[in-house]
Amino acid sequence: MTGRTHDLAAFSALNLVIVTQPIPEFTLPTAFIAFGANMLGGLAPDIDQSTSNFWDKIRGGNVIARLISPLIGGHRFISHSILGVVIFAFITQWVLGLLSSFIIADMEIVWFSFMIGYISHLVMDTFTKDGIPYLFPIPFRFGIPPFSFLRIKTGGLIEKALIFPGLLIFNAYLIWSNYPKFLDLIRQFI
Repeated sequence: MTGRTHDLAAFSALNLVIVTQPIPEFTLPTAFIAFGANMLGGLAPDIDQSTSNFWDKIRGGNVIARLISPLIGGHRFISHSILGVVIFAFITQWVLGLLSSFIIADMEIVWFSFMIGYISHLVMDTFTKDGIPYLFPIPFRFGIPPFSFLRIKTGGLIEKALIFPGLLIFNAYLIWSNYPKFLDLIRQFI
């Protein structure tokens, strides 16, 4: 999937969690930081690719990308696996712990938002031709449907004409059908 589809999928997953789970009270800065973390989480598994949109969102990202990408082993390896989810969960929690001393936000909400985006990326890439090595280092890639010739080509017509518009419609439906819950959420900050 392309970066913009991953961003929208991360937002869709966050939106789904908002409408299906009880939302704790949080501040406006927490909401903005959590939204940004969700967008970064939606792109984070692609840190193994130096041309990823993730690196465009970080100051000095191009230099850091050239250092990190070779260490990870190539595109869709460890960062696209269950092991990668666990590693990113610990690293993100550690970084947010460091940031919590000078950023006034509920870092638990920010962390969950990042991880929702991260996992949404893996789910979306499961539908692409290459699949995902969920059980890395075991060299087997999982994909839905099981036959790669039936899966979606990244940046292809199916993604642009069906997946992306479908996610937009899904978000519109979630917001429309749960309008009172979103109003209550907005009223927290007014």
